[in-house]
Amino acid sequence: VVLFDQWSKHWAVGSLSDGHMVHVISTLRFDLSFNSGMAFSKGTSAGPVIGVLSIAVTVALIAWQMRMVREGSQNRVVVISAGLIVGGAWGNVVDRLFRGEGGLHGRVVDFIDLQWWPVFNIADAAVTVGVILMALSMMREPDKSNV
Repeated sequence: VVLFDQWSKHWAVGSLSDGHMVHVISTLRFDLSFNSGMAFSKGTSAGPVIGVLSIAVTVALIAWQMRMVREGSQNRVVVISAGLIVGGAWGNVVDRLFRGEGGLHGRVVDFIDLQWWPVFNIADAAVTVGVILMALSMMREPDKSNV
């Protein structure tokens, strides 16, 4: 996820920095923007806090998954979901570390524009899909760790 996200952002910055948009299909277009805040460009001064929270959540998810593996109770969908969340979070952390001011003050590259939803990127999509899959999987399968 991190590699695909960073590659796509590299493409977007290289191809769309001149201000033009690429119309793909229907309302989908590629339109470069930079986000120093959190989702939907809210909290523009909260970039460093979002970066630290992202790191903390991903470390907790990895530790939880490692515990599940040791116990032999991992769920394939939850493992994939955790991978999507961790990869997506780190894709945006890389931007915060190395784009713009850096030191978690950098700006996240967004370029996928549906015109009816805030502009986003591959990392955002991975986190969103991962959270939805994990929630659905956990609702479907009762927690067996408390038995």
